[in-house]
Amino acid sequence: MTEGTAREVLGAAGFDGARARLLALGENAVFALREGPVVKVGRGQELFARAEHELRVARWLAEQQVPAVRPVRDQPSLVLGHPVTVWEPLPPPQRPTEPADLALLLRRVHALPEAPFPLPGRDLLGGVERWLGRAGEHIDPADAAFLRMRRDEYALAALEVKPVLATGPIHGDALPRNALVGPDGPVLVDLETFSHDLREHDLVVMALARDRYGLPEEEYRSFALAYGWDVTEWDGALVLRGARETAAAAWVAQHVPGNPRALAEFRRRVASLREGDHTVRWRPF
Repeated sequence: MTEGTAREVLGAAGFDGARARLLALGENAVFALREGPVVKVGRGQELFARAEHELRVARWLAEQQVPAVRPVRDQPSLVLGHPVTVWEPLPPPQRPTEPADLALLLRRVHALPEAPFPLPGRDLLGGVERWLGRAGEHIDPADAAFLRMRRDEYALAALEVKPVLATGPIHGDALPRNALVGPDGPVLVDLETFSHDLREHDLVVMALARDRYGLPEEEYRSFALAYGWDVTEWDGALVLRGARETAAAAWVAQHVPGNPRALAEFRRRVASLREGDHTVRWRPF
């Protein structure tokens, strides 16, 4: 899905697509409307159930008084084959989100009771086939086969890990970009991957941000201190990290058609995984 396609969907949904400001383009195109709500356009119809899940989670978090983005509409719409959800706008960030801000939000999430509806497990590797499929012939088939092999290996290995923390509700994609610091403190956004699984999943993300994306060591330490535990002290962290690295490499593939920067980054990530070189820094995409 290109930005132009997403704007066409906005217009068909009754919004002013031409004047909307693009905030993000990944699994969804996220737009801020002028003096109006935020609208998310999913890449394809296969993400409709995921959009329903995100709205259900958002309503529950509101009941639990967890600071998170709030929906305007309770159900997604399917417009030109794309799920569309509408959200309340958040105030402009007061400052950049720091890892410690995210850690405090995760403590809130990890203290939640069982949800009153079924939460899925964190299917971290479930999108690999979809992302590789979107790349099609634009990527080397050998690279795609390598990532599929890694996916299968880590999916099996993850079944054997023994957690330290109790399982329960998790955010599932706990990055600083998925929290905004407003006038009342940090607020969670992007709730599509909210799950019931190992809480360690939420903590490994920041360890990977340090090791692959160059998060300064002191910022990682502030995250671990604010949460109250360093997940890298746990043997299972290497397995969850490997699974997330596999997913992160495959995720870039969907952006490759027509985007040389995405192809270069995809190749960088796959090569570093093939070589087992954990010192190669990946570029955020």
